[in-house]
Amino acid sequence: MNARTLSTFFYRRPTFYLLLLLAPPLLWLGTAYLGTLFALLTQSIYSIDEFTAQIVRTPTLATYRQLFTQPANLDIVLRTLTMAICVTIAAAFIAFPIANYMVRYASPATRAAFYVAILVPMWASYLVKVYAWRLILAKEGILNWMFEAAGAEGVLAAILQIPGIGGPSLASSYIGMFIVFVYMWLPYMILPIAAALERVPASLLQASADLGARPRQTLRSVVLPLVTPGLAAGSVFTFSLTLGDYIIPSIVGAPGYFIGMMVYQQQGTAGNIPLAAAFSVVPIVLIGVYLALVKRLGAFDAM
Repeated sequence: MNARTLSTFFYRRPTFYLLLLLAPPLLWLGTAYLGTLFALLTQSIYSIDEFTAQIVRTPTLATYRQLFTQPANLDIVLRTLTMAICVTIAAAFIAFPIANYMVRYASPATRAAFYVAILVPMWASYLVKVYAWRLILAKEGILNWMFEAAGAEGVLAAILQIPGIGGPSLASSYIGMFIVFVYMWLPYMILPIAAALERVPASLLQASADLGARPRQTLRSVVLPLVTPGLAAGSVFTFSLTLGDYIIPSIVGAPGYFIGMMVYQQQGTAGNIPLAAAFSVVPIVLIGVYLALVKRLGAFDAM
C-alpha cells in the first residue's frame, strides 16, 4: 500500500483516523493516570493491622471511619481547606487590580513588562522560590529588617502574637505560609482574569458611562459579571494547588500537618498506605465539588 492509497483511506474514514491519533495519548492517560488513581482509591478501602503493620486486603470502611472520627485528622482537613479558601480569596483581590491595570490602562510596552514579570518567576525552580521565601520571612530576614527600619517592629510582633496564625517568626507561622502560597499561585489567578478582561468590549464601558454610571457602578454591574468566569477559572488553580501542596507546609509555617503532608508521611515514614489513600480521596472530593460549583459560573469557558 503506497502513501497515496493510505492517505485516501484515512481521508475517507475521518472518524477512524481521529481514533487512531487519539489512541496513544488516551492509552497513556488510562494506564498511567486513571490506572494509578484507581489503584490508590482501591487501597483506601483496605485497612492496616495494628500489630503486624501489614495491609489487610479486605474491603472495609474502617480507614474512612478513622479519618473522619479522629479529631486530629479532621483538624488537618479543616486546616487545609481553610488555607485553600483564604489563599483563593486573597489571590483574587490582589490579582484583579493588577490584571485590570494591565488590560485597561497600561501601554503596550508596560503590559509586556507586566506579562514578563508574571511569567518569568514561574520558570524558576519551585524549591528555590520556597526556600528563598523562608529566608525572606526568617527572623533575621529582609522583611523583618524592613519592619525594624520603618519603626513598625511592634506591629509585626502584634501580628505574630495572634492566636492560631502567629508564631516565633513569619517563617514559622501560618501567616508566612499564607504569604508564600499567595505568591506562588498569584500568576494562575492574574492570567485568567486578564484574559477575561480583554474580552469585555470597551463599548459596554462607554455605554455605562454615557448612561451616567459611576466607575464603581460600572465595575460592579458591568465588569465583574463579565469577568466572573475568569475569576472562577483562576480560583480553580489556586484552590486545588493549595489543597494538594505538601512542600510549602513542610518548609514554611507552623508545625501543623496539611493533607499533602499526611499523604506523604503515611505512605512513606508510617507505611500506612490505606490511610494515605483515604486522605488522598478528600482533596479529590473537595475539588470535584468545587469544580461543580465554578462550572455554573462559566469557569471552563474561560480556561
